[in-house]
Amino acid sequence: MIYFIGFLVTLVCVILIMPKMIDFLHKIKFGQTEREEGLDSHKKKNGTPTMGGIAFIVVPVIVYGISCLVGWMQFDLNAAILLLAFVGYGLIGFIDDYIIVVKKDNTGLKPKTKFLLQSILAVVFFLLYRSNSELSIWIPILDKTISLGFLYFILIFIMFTAETNAVNLTDGLDGLCAGQMIIALVPFVFFAFRQGVDNVAYILLLVIAALLGYLKFNKHPAQVFMGDTGSLALGGIFAATGMVLKQEILLVIIGFVFVVETLSVMIQVTYYKKTKKRIFKMAPLHHHFELSGWTETQVVHRFWLAGVFFAVIGLVIGVI
Repeated sequence: MIYFIGFLVTLVCVILIMPKMIDFLHKIKFGQTEREEGLDSHKKKNGTPTMGGIAFIVVPVIVYGISCLVGWMQFDLNAAILLLAFVGYGLIGFIDDYIIVVKKDNTGLKPKTKFLLQSILAVVFFLLYRSNSELSIWIPILDKTISLGFLYFILIFIMFTAETNAVNLTDGLDGLCAGQMIIALVPFVFFAFRQGVDNVAYILLLVIAALLGYLKFNKHPAQVFMGDTGSLALGGIFAATGMVLKQEILLVIIGFVFVVETLSVMIQVTYYKKTKKRIFKMAPLHHHFELSGWTETQVVHRFWLAGVFFAVIGLVIGVI
């Protein structure tokens, strides 16, 4: 009952807040600026309010805080890591978005500065985590735990920096990133309940509820975008979830759509530098399919289906 109440309250709050937030963002002219080299069909999105991710970050955090105050949930290290990752990476994204909307271009934070901030947070979360947990990973199917020692730091560093950027790259079409993250978080809710860490499951349910509320306004044609504020926050909490639940390997499988989006960019850039030719019509991969004739909604829905496939595969592997 507690989970249902928290879920419902979060969902309703986001749905009620978003229209007023959209109006406010319009008023202060915090709108999206599409890249000049981007698709022509996306140029009409210029001016659409961005930073909508603020709503689906703030509401779940407040609801969880209230739940702790009334004694429904506890605030332990796992909860601290998840919420700090959510808010911390969201703050980096907010700074990036703020620079973009003020200057009216897509430069934002310099890549080196953004990566440095992401790296610092990754180190912080590793230090917090190691104070109360083993530096090991669980190998699914084989059901074996392997101690990595210092190598675990390398793994965590890559997880946080790569995942936040991967989710950020996926946020390129109306509803794509929010829907994909909802799908990817569902198996981890199950894993959390199975492991008896109910507060982790509760936090993830609140985030899912918030994303569902946000998706009502972000579906095509989008009335608002999450911005880097939202995408970096989602990447942060996704990586943190894999860490606290010891599902680092399944994080890659369940979030494979995010992985593919990132690989498409890496492959495209590397190949172009060497040959001055392109493998994909445009990267990330979702733009390649748009240029291949798929409509924006077709790309989104088919990517969601791919996400469901990998989420189910990851869930099955995690329980056998």
